[in-house]
Amino acid sequence: MSTPILAIDIGSTKICAIIGKKRDGKVEVSGHGIAKSQGIKKGTITNIELAAKSIKKAVDDAKRVSGINITTATISISGVYTKSINSTGVVNIPNNDISINEINRVMQTALYNANIPNEFEVLHVLPFKFKIDEQDYIEDPYGMNASRMEVDTHIIMTAKSSLENLKKAVNAAGIEIGKVVLSGYASAIAVINEDDKERGIAVIDLGGQTSNLVIHVGNSIQYNDFLAVGSNHITNDLSIALHTPLDTAEELKIYKGSLLNTGYNENIELPIIGDDHNLNIVSMDIVHNIIHSRMEEALTILATSIINSGLKNQIGAGIMLTGGMTHIEGTRELAQALMPNIPIRIGQPKYINKTSNELLSVEYSVAMGLLLYEAGYNTEYELERHKQMLHSKEYKPKDSLRDIAINSESEMKPKISVSKPLFTEKSENELFADLSKEPVKDNNPVHSFVEWAKKIF
Repeated sequence: MSTPILAIDIGSTKICAIIGKKRDGKVEVSGHGIAKSQGIKKGTITNIELAAKSIKKAVDDAKRVSGINITTATISISGVYTKSINSTGVVNIPNNDISINEINRVMQTALYNANIPNEFEVLHVLPFKFKIDEQDYIEDPYGMNASRMEVDTHIIMTAKSSLENLKKAVNAAGIEIGKVVLSGYASAIAVINEDDKERGIAVIDLGGQTSNLVIHVGNSIQYNDFLAVGSNHITNDLSIALHTPLDTAEELKIYKGSLLNTGYNENIELPIIGDDHNLNIVSMDIVHNIIHSRMEEALTILATSIINSGLKNQIGAGIMLTGGMTHIEGTRELAQALMPNIPIRIGQPKYINKTSNELLSVEYSVAMGLLLYEAGYNTEYELERHKQMLHSKEYKPKDSLRDIAINSESEMKPKISVSKPLFTEKSENELFADLSKEPVKDNNPVHSFVEWAKKIF
């Protein structure tokens, strides 16, 4: 049986809704819709009514294409009002066996120990380092034997007011919110592979009005940052410097924009703001210099952020650039010149079954990452905003009376150390002796069950 999934990337320039299906751990795309973003600037809701209309249009288009009616979505949230802190949790393991419950308990302890401001709400609690007893740098403690476990977590939170406004806009579009995911986190899920995670990587999503940075080292994200600069700022710079309308500046950026030295001087004619009769003759060198200045500024700030993270030497897989701004020719080459000792590449979303070619473009990394996140391709362990544990492990079924009895006893009584086992094994002779005894004649089914259990144990 397949489960429908709805992911909505709420960006500053576009809204992208993707509907997919999850079946047997695999996900496929059923349809998508894209709408121009309104009522959202630099990742913040500025007009709830306009934002709701844009979200509704994108979702309605996705529903029409997919033929699936779904009303609960996993949505993205910009890093504009996010904060992050690290916190540590330590717990004792009474039975010396580390299960999902113990991992959940140590992460909840780390969250409890964190100093979360009242005006902020937690989005993600991500463990990046485990330690059991005296063993450090444990990748996955699940199933291990230890008496003590420690975890270091990266906690990402957002301003409650920003999240509430986002909820209102989504709800006004007729959609309920399931999970909320930091857009930079979603981008990373879409573009990096297991080798990148193991070696450590920085993912920079250069969007329309904002840029997000996350650094994935070890088990999960250890650092995230935000920059209120995107490709729209290049459009504005061109419009102001060349005295040309915004739509002309946008076309100029898309079709002529480049960061590479073209080697020849070309002149173009551009309309002038407020003058319908004359054209302005502009050298392409000026256009390239304007684009170069803005892009260099953004990449320099992000490169400084990577240095300030203290993790620069741990990103063996280098830097992955994604997002619509990377369409500008020469983006990777400029980033490489600014950060010469780090390998840099452009990252496109992973292919998902039945994905259209349009969604494999860099500007849809967040939307595709949200779909994968909801399908279970998140960090190995995570506490989401409702403090629910997300993981890929299967719970072991309690298929014996021994398991039921032990768990019931441990839940009802205080956890104390006992030297005497709850059950003692019987010899073969004792077992047959018990079975040969005359059963008690009692029609009460509860008594019969108890007597049957006594015979076995």
